[in-house]
Amino acid sequence: MKAVCWMGKKKMEVQRVNDPKILNPRDCIVRITSTAICGSDLHLYDGYIPTMEKGDILGHEFMGEVVEIGPQVKKLKVGDRVVVPFTISCGGCFHCSRQQWSCCDNTNPNARLAEVLYGHSGAALYGYSHMMGGYAGGQAQYARVPFADVGPIKIESNIDDDKVLFLSDIFPTGFMAAENCNIEPGRSVVAVWGCGPVGQFAIRSAFLLGAAKVIAIDSVPERLRMAEEAGAYVLNDDDGDIQERLNLLTGGRGPDACIDGVGMEAHGSVYDSVKQKLKLENDHPYALRQAMRAVRTGGTLSVPGVYSGFIDKVPFGAAFGKGVTIRQGQTHTQRYLRPLLDLIENGKIDPSFVITHRVPLSKAPEAYETFCNKEDGCIKVVLDPNA
Repeated sequence: MKAVCWMGKKKMEVQRVNDPKILNPRDCIVRITSTAICGSDLHLYDGYIPTMEKGDILGHEFMGEVVEIGPQVKKLKVGDRVVVPFTISCGGCFHCSRQQWSCCDNTNPNARLAEVLYGHSGAALYGYSHMMGGYAGGQAQYARVPFADVGPIKIESNIDDDKVLFLSDIFPTGFMAAENCNIEPGRSVVAVWGCGPVGQFAIRSAFLLGAAKVIAIDSVPERLRMAEEAGAYVLNDDDGDIQERLNLLTGGRGPDACIDGVGMEAHGSVYDSVKQKLKLENDHPYALRQAMRAVRTGGTLSVPGVYSGFIDKVPFGAAFGKGVTIRQGQTHTQRYLRPLLDLIENGKIDPSFVITHRVPLSKAPEAYETFCNKEDGCIKVVLDPNA
C-alpha cells in the first residue's frame, strides 16, 4: 500500500509499504477513504517531537471501511463505515472506566519512554512517535486499529466523509477546549488564541455552548476571516498589545476564559526561538504567556494546544495570584463521538467548513510544506488515499 512516511526533519515521502495485518484478536483493518494533515503533525514535520524513526507512517485523522476483523471483535463487522479517534484506548483500565480515554494505562507498549519525560504515560496515539506507542498512522491506504470495539464510531447514514472525518480529532479537541472553559450561557466571554483548525472548532463550540462573545486572536488573514464568519470578534496579534485590547473589550476585567489553541510552535518570541535552537527549551509558550496574563481573576485557562516538554518564563505567579483554573490535556475523544455526531446529523454544524485543500496522497509532501508555511490560504488539508 501507499503511505506517508517520516524520513527526517521537513522530509516526508510517499512510499510503498507492507499492508497492515491483524496482530491481536481485538484488532480490525480499515481501508481508509479519507485522511487529513493535523496541525500537530507539523510538530513531527518540524522535528520537535522525539523518538521518531525513518519510515514511520504518520497521520491520526482518518476514517474508512472495515475490511477485516479479529476473532474477539464484537461490535464491528466487515463493511462497516467508521471514524477512528486519534487516541488508542483499551476500554477497561482505571482511566477508561472514568472516560479519561486519553490517559489509558494499557495501550502504550513504550510507556517507559514517556515516563522518562512525563513521569507517567498517557494513551498511545496513531502515527505520533515511538514515545507514544509507535503505532502506524492513517495517512495511508489501510490501517490497523487496535481495540476496535472501543475506539471507532460507526457512521450508519450516507453523510459525506467531509462532515464526519474530523470527529477523529479536531472537532472533539475544539469542543473539549470550549467545554473546559466553564461557559455560562449568555454571559461568558471567551478568547481563543490561534485560529487554525482546532481554534476554529473551539470558536464554534464556544458558541454552541452558549458563549456571549468569542474573541479570536491570530495574525493570519484567512484564519481571521474564517473566525469572523463564525461570529467571532477578531484581533490581529500584529496590531498592538493584546491584553490592552482585551481589557477594552471586556470593561477592564479580562475574558472569563482563555483558550491556548496554538501550543508549542507559537510565533512572536525571539527569546523562545533562540532557546529552542540551543536545546534549552522545548516549546514556544508565547500564546500561553499572553493567555495566562489576560484571563480575568478567577477565570479559566483551557489548553488544547500541544506542548512537548519544558518551557521557560511562564507567568505562573499570575495564574496563582488570580486564582485561575487551568484545564488541559489530550482529548478524551471517545467521550465526544456520539454527541458531536448527533450535532452534525441534526444540522447544528457542518465541520467541512474548515477544509481549504484537497490533494492526492501522492502529493502529501508538498501539502505538508504548504500547510507548514501557511501558503495559498491553507488552513486544513484532506488527503485522498486512492488518488
